[in-house]
Amino acid sequence: MPLWHAVVLGVVQGLTEFLPISSTAHLLVVRHLLGHRDPDDAFTVAIQLGTLVAVVAYFRTDLLRIALGALADLRARKLGATPEGRMAWLIVIGTVPAVAVGYLFKKQLKETFFNLPSVAAVATAFALLLAAAEWWTRRRMAPPRSDADLTWLDALWIGCWQACALMPGGSRSGTTLTGGLFTGLGRAAAARFSFLLSVPVILGAGLKDLADEYKKLHTPEADGAPSLFASADDTAALVVGTLVSAVVGYAAVAWLLHFLKRYSTAVFIVYRLLLGAALFAAIRAGWAS
Repeated sequence: MPLWHAVVLGVVQGLTEFLPISSTAHLLVVRHLLGHRDPDDAFTVAIQLGTLVAVVAYFRTDLLRIALGALADLRARKLGATPEGRMAWLIVIGTVPAVAVGYLFKKQLKETFFNLPSVAAVATAFALLLAAAEWWTRRRMAPPRSDADLTWLDALWIGCWQACALMPGGSRSGTTLTGGLFTGLGRAAAARFSFLLSVPVILGAGLKDLADEYKKLHTPEADGAPSLFASADDTAALVVGTLVSAVVGYAAVAWLLHFLKRYSTAVFIVYRLLLGAALFAAIRAGWAS
């Protein structure tokens, strides 16, 4: 992969991982446009480690407190003894659905949803669900809840929405924002919990795919895509794309949190509907397969 391709994909990943518009969908579309032979290979997942660096850097103080709170809970043998410890276990609970679905159905998800018609359909469907969540938010009479008000069931509910993002076009930040809004969270609070919830999922998926690619380097698959480490150029492209996505992702986190304190997600809903319509039109016209 040329380095300029890696830079473009790093920018796309950094922008779209945290904006509720689906990073995987945009990477698949851009990689199709760039003519990549295997646009759904592990590069699409591994490059997300850059955005993991971004969210860890942005929330470094919060994450340190959450980790220390979890350790304090373990020493005290009491879950949720402190607000920080409670948040740690809420993140654990919220992570379970995506891990379970990804482990059990990874192959079926790739075979069914990693194609442009499915991306268009999923992007449209979850745009409408986000619109429904916004409608519900405006209709609620109670004041917005903060992430300190989250219950164990809330975390599990939002985690189930996160599992839906395993379908390209769903958007991990978009689905978790939707789930958070349906629980009554304010937009900024829902986004904050969404970002914290992303850490274990992105870390686990990225490291798993990197390990698989390293294994593939020594035992290549006869009919599969070559390993990301097959050549120095491919390895350099992965490093460059990951670094670029980290820098752009950090800016995207800061911007979105500020944006959601003042505005709704309407602009992202409209964008997703237009994206779905454009993909359907391109497929119907024969411009994309």
